[in-house]
Amino acid sequence: MSMIESLEKKLRETFDPDKLEVINESHLHAGHQPGFDGSGETHIRIRIISSLFEGMPRIQRHRKINALLSDEIVAGLHAVAIEANSPAENPG
Repeated sequence: MSMIESLEKKLRETFDPDKLEVINESHLHAGHQPGFDGSGETHIRIRIISSLFEGMPRIQRHRKINALLSDEIVAGLHAVAIEANSPAENPG
């Protein structure tokens, strides 16, 4: 199972999202550090809409997602951009 698939599975099981996108943006960071060619799954963007975020401050949403992904972060996930909204906040 790829890291993207693992992240999607964890996020779906934990947050029961109405919408979920887990996007590998590693290629956008090629050359940012010596020797990094943009391959792999090191830079991820998460777009998630879940009713569980209703009334929850943004920082708490991010903390919950980061805690859920702690094993992946230890295993080499370098950066996670998080866009977490409730259905009422859904930008589109």
